[in-house]
Amino acid sequence: MKYLRCIGCIYFSFPAKFVGLMIYFDHNATTPVLPEVFEAMRPYFCDEWGNPSSAYRFGSKLKTLIGAAREQVADMVGALPEEILFTSCATESNNAAIQAALKSCPAKRHIVTSVVEHSSVLNYCLALEKEGYRVTYLRVNRDGLLKTADLENALTDQTAVVSLMWANNETGVLFPVQEIAELCRKRKIFFHCDAVQAAGKKEINVRQTQVDYLSLSGHKFYAPKGVGALYVRRNSPFIPFLHGGHQENGLRGGTENVPLIVGLGKAAELATRYLHNYDAKVRPLRDMLETSILTKISNAEINGHLGLRLANTTNITFHGVESDALLALLDQAGICASKGSACLGNSDEPSYVIKAMKSDGVASRHSLRFSLGIHSREDEVQICVDTLIRNVIALRG
Repeated sequence: MKYLRCIGCIYFSFPAKFVGLMIYFDHNATTPVLPEVFEAMRPYFCDEWGNPSSAYRFGSKLKTLIGAAREQVADMVGALPEEILFTSCATESNNAAIQAALKSCPAKRHIVTSVVEHSSVLNYCLALEKEGYRVTYLRVNRDGLLKTADLENALTDQTAVVSLMWANNETGVLFPVQEIAELCRKRKIFFHCDAVQAAGKKEINVRQTQVDYLSLSGHKFYAPKGVGALYVRRNSPFIPFLHGGHQENGLRGGTENVPLIVGLGKAAELATRYLHNYDAKVRPLRDMLETSILTKISNAEINGHLGLRLANTTNITFHGVESDALLALLDQAGICASKGSACLGNSDEPSYVIKAMKSDGVASRHSLRFSLGIHSREDEVQICVDTLIRNVIALRG
């Protein structure tokens, strides 16, 4: 028997066995588009489909919508609207920010980042090394924490930019961004912060934490995929990453994706509105999941600092159990989790983040990440724990 589910005006057919049986604990990989976000976007796919750069009203009136979305995103991070640049994704935002800092001071050829950054930062740094740049990769301790003293010691007169994340995508561990920002400003070095995982989960105020560049990605806080934003502090230099027309005040060429930008703005508005309840809603469920696993499954341990973490994220090593095998069994039970970054989901390599924290390398092959969302439920946590108990016992033999 087939069931029809309506999404907007389109009907999708699903086999009965897949309807309503999924438990989704991988919100750090991507989040579902909220109904309010979808409804805000819908008219600009089919009805109001003009080009914002057009001279006639059918297209040009859409500039107002883009401006409104810019204000909504700015409000979420405490910025001015003119400091927000729309991009296609976090990867573009990260690359564009680092490039802008480097090109603005071409005599400086040194970059500082960490060994646990997102692949869009690390792989870009590897590419820059081939162009003659020198990159310092700061290490983290067993809890995933960064020492600001190590950062301070790494800075030189040749350092052009520091690129460090707000919250780690695999462990949820928080970096001391306020201290990092103050140190960079003291040394007059540009600071780029990848805040992709923090947005919608932690308060971000760029007036208080004075970063020069800050990256955001819509699909991490219930907006669609394919749209992101980059905060560029007023008077911080920015050289276009994409050259083209006059869009985005000449800072990023390409016709604006109006529906997705509208969706990003709406999601940012909702994230701002619901942030004060986020921790109280999600943390107890995350803690219940952790406590149940550690109590009921032997030889399991948390990866990451117990306190300095996002409220929704837990990364757990199940010693003696291969991550891929356990993930496959969870998938068969309709439970979505991950062994690390979704961007590297097809890789056979173990998590480089866990490997950096625990250098024996064993934990990185036996670890899973569970990241909850605003609609996660207690009964889902209980089912997940029961499924884990059953399958860990089976895999350990």
